[in-house]
Amino acid sequence: MTGPIPLDAIRDARKRIASTIVRTPLIRLNVDEAPARIYLKLENLQPIGSFKLRGASNAMLQASPAELAKGVWTVSAGNMAQGVAWCARQMGVKCSVVAPVTAPEAKLRAIERLGARTVPVSHAKWMEVFQTRQFEGMEGLFIHAFCDDAVMAGNGTIGLEILEDLPEVDAIVVPYGGGGLSCGIASAIRALKPDTKVYAAEVATTAPLSASLEAGRPMEVKYTPSFVDGIGAPRVFPEMWERARRLLDGAIVSSVEEIANSVRLLVERSRVVAEGAGAASVAAALSGRAGTGSVVCAVSGGNIDSRKLADILSGHVPGG
Repeated sequence: MTGPIPLDAIRDARKRIASTIVRTPLIRLNVDEAPARIYLKLENLQPIGSFKLRGASNAMLQASPAELAKGVWTVSAGNMAQGVAWCARQMGVKCSVVAPVTAPEAKLRAIERLGARTVPVSHAKWMEVFQTRQFEGMEGLFIHAFCDDAVMAGNGTIGLEILEDLPEVDAIVVPYGGGGLSCGIASAIRALKPDTKVYAAEVATTAPLSASLEAGRPMEVKYTPSFVDGIGAPRVFPEMWERARRLLDGAIVSSVEEIANSVRLLVERSRVVAEGAGAASVAAALSGRAGTGSVVCAVSGGNIDSRKLADILSGHVPGG
Protein backbone atom coordinates (compact mmCIF):
# COMPACT_ATOMS: atom_id res chain seq x y z
CA MET A 1 0.00 0.00 0.00
CA THR A 2 1.34 3.45 -0.92
CA GLY A 3 -1.56 5.73 -0.04
CA PRO A 4 -2.48 7.34 3.27
CA ILE A 5 -3.19 5.30 6.36
CA PRO A 6 -7.01 5.12 6.66
CA LEU A 7 -8.48 7.57 9.14
CA ASP A 8 -10.47 4.77 10.81
CA ALA A 9 -7.23 2.89 11.47
CA ILE A 10 -5.74 5.98 13.12
CA ARG A 11 -8.84 6.52 15.25
CA ASP A 12 -8.82 2.85 16.26
CA ALA A 13 -5.15 3.17 17.18
CA ARG A 14 -5.97 6.14 19.39
CA LYS A 15 -8.42 4.06 21.41
CA ARG A 16 -6.06 1.10 21.54
CA ILE A 17 -3.05 3.00 22.89
CA ALA A 18 -4.88 5.52 25.09
CA SER A 19 -3.82 3.89 28.34
CA THR A 20 -0.21 3.42 27.17
CA ILE A 21 0.87 6.80 25.81
CA VAL A 22 0.75 10.38 27.06
CA ARG A 23 -1.51 12.82 25.23
CA THR A 24 1.29 15.32 24.85
CA PRO A 25 0.75 19.09 25.14
CA LEU A 26 1.00 21.65 22.36
CA ILE A 27 2.74 24.82 23.56
CA ARG A 28 3.78 28.10 21.93
CA LEU A 29 7.50 28.60 21.33
CA ASN A 30 8.61 31.59 23.36
CA VAL A 31 10.47 33.47 20.59
CA ASP A 32 9.23 36.94 19.65
CA GLU A 33 11.39 37.25 16.54
CA ALA A 34 10.16 34.01 14.92
CA PRO A 35 8.87 34.22 11.31
CA ALA A 36 5.67 32.38 12.27
CA ARG A 37 3.51 31.50 15.25
CA ILE A 38 5.44 28.37 16.17
CA TYR A 39 3.98 25.66 18.39
CA LEU A 40 5.71 22.62 19.84
CA LYS A 41 4.13 19.17 19.96
CA LEU A 42 6.11 17.72 22.86
CA GLU A 43 6.58 14.03 22.10
CA ASN A 44 9.75 14.16 24.18
CA LEU A 45 7.39 13.86 27.17
CA GLN A 46 6.37 10.29 26.33
CA PRO A 47 7.47 7.69 28.95
CA ILE A 48 10.40 6.69 26.72
CA GLY A 49 11.18 10.28 25.67
CA SER A 50 10.01 9.74 22.10
CA PHE A 51 6.93 9.42 19.87
CA LYS A 52 7.97 5.85 19.02
CA LEU A 53 5.87 4.48 21.86
CA ARG A 54 2.73 5.26 19.85
CA GLY A 55 3.56 3.08 16.87
CA ALA A 56 5.22 0.33 18.87
CA SER A 57 2.28 -0.05 21.23
CA ASN A 58 -0.31 0.01 18.44
CA ALA A 59 1.52 -2.75 16.55
CA MET A 60 2.14 -4.93 19.60
CA LEU A 61 -1.32 -4.56 21.12
CA GLN A 62 -2.78 -5.99 17.91
CA ALA A 63 -0.53 -9.05 18.01
CA SER A 64 -1.92 -12.39 19.11
CA PRO A 65 -0.47 -14.40 22.03
CA ALA A 66 0.89 -16.86 19.49
CA GLU A 67 2.71 -14.10 17.62
CA LEU A 68 4.25 -12.86 20.87
CA ALA A 69 5.14 -16.29 22.26
CA LYS A 70 8.78 -16.07 21.18
CA GLY A 71 9.11 -12.39 21.99
CA VAL A 72 9.68 -9.40 19.73
CA TRP A 73 12.61 -7.78 18.00
CA THR A 74 13.32 -4.62 16.05
CA VAL A 75 16.10 -2.75 14.28
CA SER A 76 16.66 0.72 15.68
CA ALA A 77 19.21 3.35 16.64
CA GLY A 78 17.51 3.80 19.96
CA ASN A 79 14.06 5.33 20.12
CA MET A 80 12.00 2.59 18.44
CA ALA A 81 14.03 0.08 20.40
CA GLN A 82 12.94 1.79 23.59
CA GLY A 83 9.32 1.81 22.44
CA VAL A 84 9.31 -1.89 21.64
CA ALA A 85 11.28 -2.76 24.79
CA TRP A 86 8.95 -0.69 26.98
CA CYS A 87 5.88 -2.46 25.56
CA ALA A 88 7.57 -5.85 25.79
CA ARG A 89 8.30 -5.31 29.46
CA GLN A 90 4.69 -4.27 30.07
CA MET A 91 3.43 -7.36 28.24
CA GLY A 92 5.91 -9.75 29.82
CA VAL A 93 7.69 -10.85 26.65
CA LYS A 94 11.37 -10.79 25.73
CA CYS A 95 12.82 -8.20 23.38
CA SER A 96 15.94 -8.00 21.21
CA VAL A 97 17.31 -5.05 19.25
CA VAL A 98 19.66 -4.85 16.27
CA ALA A 99 21.41 -1.49 16.73
CA PRO A 100 24.22 0.30 14.88
CA VAL A 101 27.56 0.60 16.61
CA THR A 102 27.13 4.37 16.31
CA ALA A 103 23.97 4.43 18.45
CA PRO A 104 24.11 7.10 21.22
CA GLU A 105 25.10 5.85 24.67
CA ALA A 106 22.05 7.48 26.28
CA LYS A 107 19.73 5.45 24.08
CA LEU A 108 21.66 2.20 24.52
CA ARG A 109 21.58 2.57 28.30
CA ALA A 110 17.85 3.19 28.18
CA ILE A 111 17.30 0.05 26.10
CA GLU A 112 19.25 -1.99 28.64
CA ARG A 113 17.28 -0.49 31.55
CA LEU A 114 14.12 -1.68 29.86
CA GLY A 115 15.46 -5.24 29.80
CA ALA A 116 16.12 -5.69 26.09
CA ARG A 117 19.09 -7.47 24.53
CA THR A 118 21.12 -5.34 22.09
CA VAL A 119 23.08 -6.75 19.16
CA PRO A 120 25.50 -4.13 17.71
CA VAL A 121 26.22 -4.19 13.96
CA SER A 122 27.85 -1.94 11.39
CA HIS A 123 25.80 0.93 10.00
CA ALA A 124 25.67 -0.79 6.58
CA LYS A 125 24.38 -4.05 8.07
CA TRP A 126 21.89 -2.13 10.19
CA MET A 127 20.46 -0.45 7.09
CA GLU A 128 20.28 -3.81 5.34
CA VAL A 129 18.11 -5.32 8.08
CA PHE A 130 15.49 -2.60 7.56
CA GLN A 131 15.11 -3.97 4.02
CA THR A 132 15.40 -7.70 4.63
CA ARG A 133 13.56 -7.80 7.99
CA GLN A 134 15.80 -10.73 8.86
CA PHE A 135 18.80 -11.22 11.13
CA GLU A 136 20.46 -14.48 12.09
CA GLY A 137 19.57 -15.56 15.61
CA MET A 138 16.53 -13.32 15.93
CA GLU A 139 13.15 -14.93 16.52
CA GLY A 140 9.69 -13.76 17.43
CA LEU A 141 7.57 -10.94 16.03
CA PHE A 142 9.46 -8.31 14.06
CA ILE A 143 8.32 -4.72 14.64
CA HIS A 144 9.50 -2.43 11.84
CA ALA A 145 10.51 1.03 13.03
CA PHE A 146 8.61 2.93 10.34
CA CYS A 147 7.45 0.90 7.31
CA ASP A 148 4.43 -0.76 8.89
CA ASP A 149 0.81 0.35 8.65
CA ALA A 150 0.07 -0.32 12.33
CA VAL A 151 3.12 1.71 13.38
CA MET A 152 2.15 4.61 11.12
CA ALA A 153 -1.43 4.49 12.39
CA GLY A 154 -0.11 4.89 15.92
CA ASN A 155 2.04 7.81 14.81
CA GLY A 156 -0.96 9.33 13.06
CA THR A 157 -2.69 9.87 16.40
CA ILE A 158 -0.39 12.88 16.81
CA GLY A 159 -2.16 14.48 13.88
CA LEU A 160 -5.55 14.02 15.53
CA GLU A 161 -4.30 15.71 18.70
CA ILE A 162 -2.76 18.64 16.82
CA LEU A 163 -6.03 19.38 15.03
CA GLU A 164 -7.97 19.24 18.28
CA ASP A 165 -5.60 21.65 20.01
CA LEU A 166 -4.97 24.00 17.07
CA PRO A 167 -7.72 23.68 14.41
CA GLU A 168 -6.34 26.69 12.54
CA VAL A 169 -2.90 25.13 11.99
CA ASP A 170 -1.40 26.15 8.64
CA ALA A 171 1.62 23.86 8.52
CA ILE A 172 3.17 20.97 10.43
CA VAL A 173 6.89 20.20 10.30
CA VAL A 174 7.94 16.64 11.11
CA PRO A 175 11.44 15.15 11.42
CA TYR A 176 12.07 12.64 8.61
CA GLY A 177 14.03 9.48 9.34
CA GLY A 178 12.32 6.55 7.68
CA GLY A 179 9.10 8.44 7.03
CA GLY A 180 6.78 6.62 9.42
CA LEU A 181 6.14 9.67 11.60
CA SER A 182 5.61 12.20 8.83
CA CYS A 183 3.45 9.89 6.73
CA GLY A 184 1.38 8.84 9.74
CA ILE A 185 0.69 12.44 10.75
CA ALA A 186 0.09 13.50 7.15
CA SER A 187 -2.46 10.70 6.70
CA ALA A 188 -4.59 12.14 9.50
CA ILE A 189 -4.16 15.70 8.24
CA ARG A 190 -5.03 14.87 4.62
CA ALA A 191 -8.27 13.23 5.79
CA LEU A 192 -9.37 16.01 8.15
CA LYS A 193 -7.74 19.28 7.04
CA PRO A 194 -6.20 18.75 3.61
CA ASP A 195 -5.24 22.40 3.12
CA THR A 196 -2.72 22.17 5.98
CA LYS A 197 0.82 21.74 4.72
CA VAL A 198 2.97 18.90 6.08
CA TYR A 199 6.72 19.25 5.63
CA ALA A 200 9.55 16.86 6.38
CA ALA A 201 12.56 18.18 8.30
CA GLU A 202 15.99 16.84 7.35
CA VAL A 203 19.60 17.53 8.29
CA ALA A 204 22.04 18.69 5.62
CA THR A 205 24.56 15.96 6.41
CA THR A 206 22.10 13.31 5.16
CA ALA A 207 18.97 14.49 3.37
CA PRO A 208 17.73 11.73 1.03
CA LEU A 209 14.10 12.87 0.83
CA SER A 210 15.00 16.35 -0.37
CA ALA A 211 17.28 14.90 -3.03
CA SER A 212 14.64 12.36 -4.06
CA LEU A 213 11.87 14.94 -4.34
CA GLU A 214 14.12 17.12 -6.49
CA ALA A 215 15.01 14.20 -8.75
CA GLY A 216 11.53 12.70 -8.84
CA ARG A 217 12.81 9.28 -7.81
CA PRO A 218 14.47 7.62 -4.79
CA MET A 219 18.06 8.83 -4.54
CA GLU A 220 21.16 7.63 -2.74
CA VAL A 221 23.06 10.34 -0.83
CA LYS A 222 26.24 10.48 1.18
CA TYR A 223 25.71 9.61 4.83
CA THR A 224 27.72 11.74 7.26
CA PRO A 225 27.20 10.97 10.95
CA SER A 226 26.32 13.90 13.20
CA PHE A 227 24.79 14.50 16.62
CA VAL A 228 21.45 14.54 14.78
CA ASP A 229 21.28 10.76 15.00
CA GLY A 230 17.52 10.15 14.96
CA ILE A 231 17.04 11.15 11.32
CA GLY A 232 19.03 10.78 8.13
CA ALA A 233 19.84 7.75 6.03
CA PRO A 234 21.73 7.10 2.79
CA ARG A 235 18.47 6.60 0.89
CA VAL A 236 14.69 6.88 0.97
CA PHE A 237 13.35 3.39 1.45
CA PRO A 238 11.53 2.28 -1.72
CA GLU A 239 8.50 1.10 0.27
CA MET A 240 8.08 4.62 1.67
CA TRP A 241 8.90 6.70 -1.41
CA GLU A 242 5.49 6.76 -3.11
CA ARG A 243 3.69 7.34 0.17
CA ALA A 244 5.99 10.20 1.18
CA ARG A 245 5.86 11.77 -2.28
CA ARG A 246 2.06 11.81 -2.25
CA LEU A 247 1.49 12.85 1.35
CA LEU A 248 4.18 15.45 2.04
CA ASP A 249 4.41 18.99 0.70
CA GLY A 250 8.19 19.06 0.63
CA ALA A 251 11.34 18.71 2.70
CA ILE A 252 13.13 21.48 4.58
CA VAL A 253 16.84 20.91 5.13
CA SER A 254 18.72 22.53 8.03
CA SER A 255 22.41 22.54 8.86
CA VAL A 256 23.77 20.88 11.98
CA GLU A 257 24.59 24.38 13.25
CA GLU A 258 20.97 25.49 12.83
CA ILE A 259 19.72 22.38 14.59
CA ALA A 260 22.20 22.82 17.45
CA ASN A 261 21.00 26.42 17.81
CA SER A 262 17.43 25.13 18.00
CA VAL A 263 18.32 22.60 20.71
CA ARG A 264 19.85 25.47 22.70
CA LEU A 265 16.90 27.77 22.02
CA LEU A 266 14.38 25.17 23.20
CA VAL A 267 16.21 24.77 26.50
CA GLU A 268 16.77 28.47 27.10
CA ARG A 269 13.39 29.80 25.99
CA SER A 270 10.95 26.95 26.63
CA ARG A 271 12.80 24.66 29.08
CA VAL A 272 12.37 21.82 26.58
CA VAL A 273 15.13 19.25 26.06
CA ALA A 274 15.12 17.90 22.50
CA GLU A 275 17.50 15.57 20.74
CA GLY A 276 18.88 16.67 17.38
CA ALA A 277 16.10 15.05 15.36
CA GLY A 278 13.48 16.56 17.65
CA ALA A 279 14.88 20.04 17.14
CA ALA A 280 15.20 19.69 13.34
CA SER A 281 11.54 20.62 12.92
CA VAL A 282 12.08 23.78 14.96
CA ALA A 283 15.12 24.75 12.92
CA ALA A 284 13.05 24.33 9.77
CA ALA A 285 10.21 26.48 11.09
CA LEU A 286 12.60 29.19 12.29
CA SER A 287 14.00 29.44 8.76
CA GLY A 288 10.61 30.69 7.54
CA ARG A 289 10.38 27.98 4.88
CA ALA A 290 7.30 26.40 6.49
CA GLY A 291 5.34 29.63 6.12
CA THR A 292 4.36 32.57 8.31
CA GLY A 293 1.08 31.40 9.82
CA SER A 294 0.52 28.90 12.63
CA VAL A 295 3.23 26.26 12.36
CA VAL A 296 3.42 23.15 14.55
CA CYS A 297 6.78 21.48 15.07
CA ALA A 298 6.82 17.83 16.11
CA VAL A 299 9.49 17.62 18.83
CA SER A 300 9.85 13.93 18.17
CA GLY A 301 12.18 13.02 21.04
CA GLY A 302 14.42 14.22 23.82
CA ASN A 303 16.94 11.40 24.17
CA ILE A 304 20.20 13.27 23.80
CA ASP A 305 23.52 12.37 25.44
CA SER A 306 24.16 14.71 28.36
CA ARG A 307 27.68 15.50 27.11
CA LYS A 308 26.37 16.52 23.70
CA LEU A 309 23.69 18.66 25.30
CA ALA A 310 26.31 20.31 27.49
CA ASP A 311 28.44 21.05 24.40
CA ILE A 312 25.46 22.64 22.66
CA LEU A 313 24.52 24.75 25.67
CA SER A 314 28.12 25.94 25.77
CA GLY A 315 27.82 27.21 22.22
CA HIS A 316 29.46 24.30 20.41
CA VAL A 317 28.28 21.79 17.82
CA PRO A 318 29.08 18.25 18.97
CA GLY A 319 30.39 15.62 16.59
CA GLY A 320 28.58 12.46 15.51
